[in-house]
Formats: sequence, C-alpha cells, structure tokens
Amino acid sequence: MTQNLVRTLNLKSYTHGNASERAKFADEFAAGLKETGFITLEGHGIDPNLIKNNYALFQEFFSLDEETKRKYVTVVSGQRGYTPFGKEHAKNRTVGDLKEFWHVGQELPVGHPLHGTDDYPANIWVEELPELRKQALNLYYELERVARNMLEALALHFDLRLNFFTDMIHNGNHVLRAIHYPPLEEGMDPNAVRAAQHEDINLITLLCEATASGLELLTREGEWYPVEALKGQIVVDAGDMLQRVTNGVIPATTHRVVNPKGENTSRYSMPYFVHPYSAALLETIPACVTEENPEKWEAITAGDFLYERLVEIGLVKKK
Repeated sequence: MTQNLVRTLNLKSYTHGNASERAKFADEFAAGLKETGFITLEGHGIDPNLIKNNYALFQEFFSLDEETKRKYVTVVSGQRGYTPFGKEHAKNRTVGDLKEFWHVGQELPVGHPLHGTDDYPANIWVEELPELRKQALNLYYELERVARNMLEALALHFDLRLNFFTDMIHNGNHVLRAIHYPPLEEGMDPNAVRAAQHEDINLITLLCEATASGLELLTREGEWYPVEALKGQIVVDAGDMLQRVTNGVIPATTHRVVNPKGENTSRYSMPYFVHPYSAALLETIPACVTEENPEKWEAITAGDFLYERLVEIGLVKKK
C-alpha cells in the first residue's frame, strides 16, 4: 500500500472556522474514523516543548533501577502509578505485552464527592522527579481540551446537541499513559509483542508522536498498515465506548505495536485515553439504529464497562 490511508486534519478549521468549515471538519473526522479508525491531527495548539519535557521526564523515570520503580506499584496498579514490564496483556491473550508504563489520572479537588474513590484514586508522583507532576498534569489538561474539541465535532456530525459527548467527559476518568517498550532481549517470550492487537476501551484516544515507529492499524480489508505521527501531530483513534454509543457506525479500531524490525532500541509513547465519568450511561444514539443496523448493545455505565475490560486485560482481579 503506497497511498496514505489515514486522513490528516487541522483542528483550527474547527476551532477558528466558520460554520461550513466546522461542519466540513466534523464530517471529515467522522469519515476518517469510519474508514480506518484513525486520523492525524495538526493545529491542536499544544506546545511542542510540553510534549518534549514529558517524554524526557518519563524516560528518566523508566531508566531508574527496578527497586526504585517498584516503590510506585500500588493496589490500584493499572489505574495510577507504575505498572511493571509484562503485566498487561491484550484481551483474549495470556502472554504479557513487552512494555512497562505509568498512569496519570484526573485530579479532582479535595472535597469533590469522587475524590479518592475506587474509580478516582489519587495520583502517585515520583519523589525522584519533582518536576514531573506539573509537566504531566499540564499535558493531561491540554489533551483534555483537544479531546473536547474533537468530541464536540463528532456531536455536530451526528446532529446531536454540541455538548452531548463533552457532558459525558466532564470530570472524565481519562488516563495519560506513558509507555516504555524496552529493546528486545534474549529470553523474552517468542510469542510476545510490544502491544498485541487490541481495541482501546474508551471513547477516543489521543496519541502524541511516539519516539519510534511500530504502530499499525488493521484496515477494514484486514491488512496491517503503519501509522506514523510526524512532529507536531497527534493521532486520534476510536475506542470500544464510541463504537457502543454509535451502534457500530464508528467501529473500534484494531491496532498493535510491532517489535522493532530495524534497530533494536527503546520506544516511548504517550496515549491519552478519553473516558466518560464513571456513572455516565453508554446508550446507543437513536439515529444510529436502523432496520439494516439494529441495536447491538444494551446500555451500561462507563464505570462498569471499564471494569469488565480491565479484568479481561489482566490489570484488575475480578471481584
């Protein structure tokens, strides 16, 4: 495949455009998600130095010795703090992915009814890297801003009230995940890959440009296709929750991160998983239900859906 299957859009067409430019952006975004499940985004307004600083700090964390890193493994591993190498696996697989990662979640103010609950545990911060908290939270909320723009555009495409999706993500249970895929070593499970094929759990995912190649999407024709974000671009893809709400009109995108084919070096990436607040109800948009496309799923809360999937991928134990 030589043609570029993934559309590139400029967010300024939506945030700074007139009504027709905004509508065109919304329709192109939805079309990209329907066609391949991915688009690349320019004009998002996030300071490139903020992304660069976060990569530098997280690389510093992952280079710490194992004993120091394991201080940050907690009972809410998988939601906050550090998850060690090989702990997570894709749905329907038992072999762990070749990665370690760190999670940053929503910082609700003390006194908020959800603060410190099971769904919203407090963030954990690295004593050895005091600057990390400020930089990571700045990036977290900048990505949330972009996510709100993208979801508002989707609401426009589906002729819904503009805050249909953004209401769902107010105090959303989003996660910024900093991932380290170390170089391959002898003795690693030959069946293991950096990230086995999977679909994201959430509504949409925003992915800052990674430090190396390896991300691939599965096309609607069943072929694997490499996806690269150039400097300053963000990759956006559709997850299971969006698939559910749109009754499959926008399918969740199957993707993977393959093992290095060239130089055997580390790869770092920072996906931002956009989640509704836990009590938000995932129910089908009526306009997405037709005679040819009958309703596929019953309504479920975002929190219950997330819990089911975290059990399936090995990050939490079934209650």
